[in-house]
Amino acid sequence: MIVTTTEQIPNKEIKEVLGIVKGSSVRARNIGRDAIALLKNAVGGELDEYTKLLNLSREQAIERLVLEAKSINADAVVNIRFSIAMVVQAASEVFVYGTAVKLENICNNE
Repeated sequence: MIVTTTEQIPNKEIKEVLGIVKGSSVRARNIGRDAIALLKNAVGGELDEYTKLLNLSREQAIERLVLEAKSINADAVVNIRFSIAMVVQAASEVFVYGTAVKLENICNNE
């Protein structure tokens, strides 16, 4: 499945727009990560544990977007966008959405 932030796919023609598809993931912080983050915050530097947490959330949200697109027989999802929001004080949601499309002359192994 082709998933892209662009509106078009090079060398492919969109023959049908199937609609908006989405995926999300909500993850909570934990005490261990918070303790490490507080220490790093005091001395500076990247908060690796939070970076990993957001990366996992983003990947899971994309997987869910792809599953929804496949369920309506899409060949690709174009123009995807991400949104991140705090749901409650210790949890954040990563939300991804885009437009599911059918492509002209697509091979099934793409």
